[in-house]
Amino acid sequence: MVKLKSIKTQLIIFLSAFALYLSFKDKDAIFLLTTFIAVISAVCVESVILFFKEHKPVITESSIISGLIIGYVLSSDNPWWIFLLASFLAVSSKHLIRFRRKHLFNPAAFGIFLSIILFGAFTQWKGTYMWHILLPFGLYFISRIQKLEVLLGYGLTALGLFGIQAIMQNTPLLNIFGYLSYFYIFIMMIEPKTTPIKRRGKFIFGMGAAASIFILTESGARFDVELASLLILNLSVPLLNKMP
Repeated sequence: MVKLKSIKTQLIIFLSAFALYLSFKDKDAIFLLTTFIAVISAVCVESVILFFKEHKPVITESSIISGLIIGYVLSSDNPWWIFLLASFLAVSSKHLIRFRRKHLFNPAAFGIFLSIILFGAFTQWKGTYMWHILLPFGLYFISRIQKLEVLLGYGLTALGLFGIQAIMQNTPLLNIFGYLSYFYIFIMMIEPKTTPIKRRGKFIFGMGAAASIFILTESGARFDVELASLLILNLSVPLLNKMP
C-alpha cells in the first residue's frame, strides 16, 4: 500500500514526475532509460541483501530514491553498466560502511563518486539549475525532515565566499545564484540519515559543505566537488552529533 503521507513516497513521486518532465522537455529518452536502469539495479541489490538478512523479499523506498538520484546525477552518456555498478556500490555502502548501526555515507553520492574514481564515469546533474521547480519543493522537503539549519549554513557560507570572490573579480553578485546546484542543495545534501541531528551540528554541516566546495573548486579539483564535499562532511557527522 502506497503511503502518500510518507516523505519518502512524496520524494519518489516528485523525482519521477520531474524526470518525466525533463525527458519530454529535452526530448531525452536515454535519460529515462538510464534512470530506470539505476532504479531497478538499486532495488534488486537492496532486495537481495535484505532477503539474506530477513529471509523475505523487501522493496525499500530508500533504494528507489538512491536509484533516481543516480539517474539524475550521472550523465546518460555513460555506458549502461555504469548505472548498474553505481547503484550496486550505493546500496552496498549502506550495509557495509556503518557506524553505530547507521550508514555513514550518503549512498547515492558514494556510489556515484566511486564510479567516477574507479570507472571514469562523469556527471550531468540533470535539471539542477531549474531553481523555480527545485526551490519550492526543496523547501517543503527540508521543512518536513527538519534540516533548515543545513540549508542556512550552506546558503550563508556559499553566498559569503562566492560573494567576496565576485566582488574581487568585479562580477555581478546575482551571478552566484545562476551556478548554484539546486538539486544538490535540496535533494542530496539534506539526506536525513547522513546529516547531523542537532541544530548546531546541522548548521556547521551546511557551512562545511559550502566551504569545501569553494576550496576544492578554487584549487582546481578535476573530480565532482559537490559529491566529494558531501562525503567529506558525512565523515564529520558522528562528531557533530556529540555537540551540545
